[in-house]
Amino acid sequence: MKEEDLPYILEIERQSFPNPWQETTFKGEIYNHPISFSFVIVNRLLDRIAGYLVFWRIENEVQVNNIAIHPDFRRMGIAEAVLKQVLYQLEKEGVKFVSLEVRPSNFAARSLYRKLGFEFLGIRKNYYHTPREHAFVMGKPLG
Repeated sequence: MKEEDLPYILEIERQSFPNPWQETTFKGEIYNHPISFSFVIVNRLLDRIAGYLVFWRIENEVQVNNIAIHPDFRRMGIAEAVLKQVLYQLEKEGVKFVSLEVRPSNFAARSLYRKLGFEFLGIRKNYYHTPREHAFVMGKPLG
């Protein structure tokens, strides 16, 4: 992910979440090395950004902070394929655990995470704003 990608990323973000990240948040992630890893998912055929993934890696643990796919590219298995590849690579690099938060109302994301082996770990009360909602914490051991 680079700053010049941000107009496309912000478009996807606004179409994906009721309380979208701001440009400054994405810029912070781009430059938060060596903790933050920010990637764009590109449809090479159309030369278009189809989505993005942001996660933090601290030692042998990873926190998935944000993943979204543009509505034009949803239901094609892109998020699943990207997450599978990233989890595989992280496991090869010695990561032992991956966690994330997800809105209880985001049934599609929760279903994907369960399919990939993430399990429910707990609830963070009033984690999300606009609208106010708890977060389900999910995690997956690797290795």
